[in-house]
Amino acid sequence: MRINKTFSYKGLKFSLICTLMIHVSFAQSKVDSVQKVDEIVIKAYITEQPILKVPASVSLISNKQLRDQPGITMLPALNAVPGVRMEERSPGSYRLSIRGSSLRSPFGVRNVKIYLDELPLTDAGGNTYLNLIDVNSINNIEVLKGPDGSLFGANSGGVVILNPTNKKADSTWASADISGGSYGLFHEKIAVQKKFKNQYLNINHSYQRADGYREHSAMNRHFAQLMYRMNYSKTNQLRVLAFYSDLEYKTPGGLTLAQFTANPRAARPSTAFVAGPVAQKARIENKTLYGGIVNDAKIADNLRHVFAVYGSNTDFLNPFITNYEIRKENTAGIRTYFELSGNQNNQVNWKWNAGLELQGTSADISNYVNNRGVQGNFQAQDDIISRHFFYFMRFSANLGEKLTAEVAASLNHYRYVFSKDISPATTRFERDFDPELMPRFALSYQISELLALRTSVSRGYSPPTIAEVRASDNKINTSLESETGWNYETGFRLRNNTDRLWIDASIFQYRLQNAIVRRVNADDTEFYLNAGGTRQTGIETQASYWLIEPGSKGFLSGLQIQNSYTLSKFFFRNYQNGPNNFSGNRLTGTPQSVIVSGLDFRFQKNFYLFAQYNYTSKIALNDANSVYSNSFDLVHFKAGWRSSKPGKPVFDFYAGIDNLLNETYSLGNDINAFGGRFFNAAAKRNFFGGIKLTL
Repeated sequence: MRINKTFSYKGLKFSLICTLMIHVSFAQSKVDSVQKVDEIVIKAYITEQPILKVPASVSLISNKQLRDQPGITMLPALNAVPGVRMEERSPGSYRLSIRGSSLRSPFGVRNVKIYLDELPLTDAGGNTYLNLIDVNSINNIEVLKGPDGSLFGANSGGVVILNPTNKKADSTWASADISGGSYGLFHEKIAVQKKFKNQYLNINHSYQRADGYREHSAMNRHFAQLMYRMNYSKTNQLRVLAFYSDLEYKTPGGLTLAQFTANPRAARPSTAFVAGPVAQKARIENKTLYGGIVNDAKIADNLRHVFAVYGSNTDFLNPFITNYEIRKENTAGIRTYFELSGNQNNQVNWKWNAGLELQGTSADISNYVNNRGVQGNFQAQDDIISRHFFYFMRFSANLGEKLTAEVAASLNHYRYVFSKDISPATTRFERDFDPELMPRFALSYQISELLALRTSVSRGYSPPTIAEVRASDNKINTSLESETGWNYETGFRLRNNTDRLWIDASIFQYRLQNAIVRRVNADDTEFYLNAGGTRQTGIETQASYWLIEPGSKGFLSGLQIQNSYTLSKFFFRNYQNGPNNFSGNRLTGTPQSVIVSGLDFRFQKNFYLFAQYNYTSKIALNDANSVYSNSFDLVHFKAGWRSSKPGKPVFDFYAGIDNLLNETYSLGNDINAFGGRFFNAAAKRNFFGGIKLTL
């Protein structure tokens, strides 16, 4: 069955109109009459540098951009970045993909490497529990799009770096935030930062709950985070980061098109043969303790050394329709590197980085019969140890004031060890993947202070994760191979000399080999196989302009327009699955077009309003492209009042509406679902509001 809906160009027209407004407004403004807006600086490539000259597709989600959103999830802020798609099947159940990497992720995050400060949040098995993190504990987010193993190891999607604090913050403060909304939404956060001479201690706790829009989709999360920073000299710093997260959310299951149309709020119903998620009390419980230490030391004027050690413990429980899974996971690792810098005749400034990252994850996975939410008879058990380590080296040089060149590579080693201790025999299986080199070559040429061109070539590599090698069918897949591919990219960045205007655009082509795809058996268990490959061509643009500069006098004290556009021409190639040939079909789970536009209003007397529009085109829901989701248009806004008297407590009152147009849509589809159960309805029009006090 195919949902027939002609592709709508209204989103593209809206995007072009917004971009035209930015250009026209810029042309009409008087540059010498405005104040300078803060320059965008990123830290992803080890040292701080202006984003204009960085020879990579990098986006920064600032603290302000995170706070413009409802403050419940990272989803709307991440989805405003072109090429990034975050999905929510139900509260607490998230997927994150960069440039189509959700193809192999029924839930969670795979094929994207995520760091918390200098500490890997992604474990050695390739999985990341991003849903454990409270968005209000994050200061800003940096997104590196496309394969980037030069400093970060195996991935074929990209890298996300969560920066939990502003390392330059040097004040003592306390804050409390409470908010609520439709469908039982409640969120609270308390945070304190204390300064002790050259030491800083930051502690925050948050609690979030929601009943959910759908039946059987409630969630609860307790999150506590501790950060300690000590500047034990002018150039040396020790940082300690730890968090504990206790997350539980119910899983309502996917609906068929008929069920989705009749009652989108329903959970998957039971049948005469299979009990549904309500009857089986399907849910996920995740209790994780994570901690790490980072020592950042300047050994000499031109030599810096960073050493990080970390570990985590996870208790994971997942009563599902077909079984009752219990996982015990432990991860430990180190990350260390040197940075040597130099200058030759004031013409060549260079930096050389070399280091390694080593981590191991042990997972004890047991499956039992699920007797309506109660653990039943034993089904299967596996002890899995995954080891991942890589060496990396990067050399970058600024040749004069215009040309920046970068050569980098990482050598990646992966190994899995599986063992079963089932009486009367013990079985053992080892899989060593061949070492893989991930090189990256990049150039940036700054034509003027306002315009820079860039180009890069990089290789992607991503071995199968534990959840793919040992999927829910409880079988060890020894034939699953790693994804590899080459990405070719070029782009430009444009600004004006006050940084009121910002435009970033890129075009890329990525050819992936052995793409990993998900398939589902008739009993709802899943397995994975390698498709022949993909051909992914994309265009990404992002623009912003302050039509009225911040701090202006008048009814409006500031007005910024923002726009991002993603065009994803992603197709399978050489993909044969039994008698079915899917070559030439669209990549499953990825929309062809996404447009996100925003307006940031600042009024006199500290009133503000942020409005955002998201257009997402239809999405192929299976590899055969026989079923598509409809396109959708989302509008949300947040308005409030924030006091700002120096030396006085800061109050922030806010309220907003999500899904203003009351769209019926699925924000997290189950791709390649058996029986046509693709759809997970998102909430209709809903409301939120809250208050924040900072001392």
